[in-house]
Amino acid sequence: MPHIVIQYTPNIDADMDALCRDLADVIVTQKDEGGALLYPTGGTRVMAYPAAHYAVADGKRDYAFVYVNVRIAAGRSDSAKKATGDALTAAVKARFATLFEQQLMGITLQVDESPGQVYDAKHSNLHPLFQK
Repeated sequence: MPHIVIQYTPNIDADMDALCRDLADVIVTQKDEGGALLYPTGGTRVMAYPAAHYAVADGKRDYAFVYVNVRIAAGRSDSAKKATGDALTAAVKARFATLFEQQLMGITLQVDESPGQVYDAKHSNLHPLFQK
């Protein structure tokens, strides 16, 4: 973890691969107050899905949305979580700045912390690649 899931209306003409890369690049550079990386590079996952079915607002125009859900494990300070959210929001806004001026859309980014997971299995050979 962290895992970032992006859901969006298919009426958005944007490079979602680039957005995924932008958000991964932001998350793997976040540091805590002591300068240590906040999130494991090998555990970072970003994926995007167009909504097959959707309704936005009153439906009278071709509205669009982008919903970004960031899921992190517990253990980070409130200020670190806010800084992460602010940095990710800035990246999303930058990626959609031009489109936002041309199209009516809503963008939501939420950071969820999973403190009480019932079950959390992991099997990965990625983590050792990024450990020093």
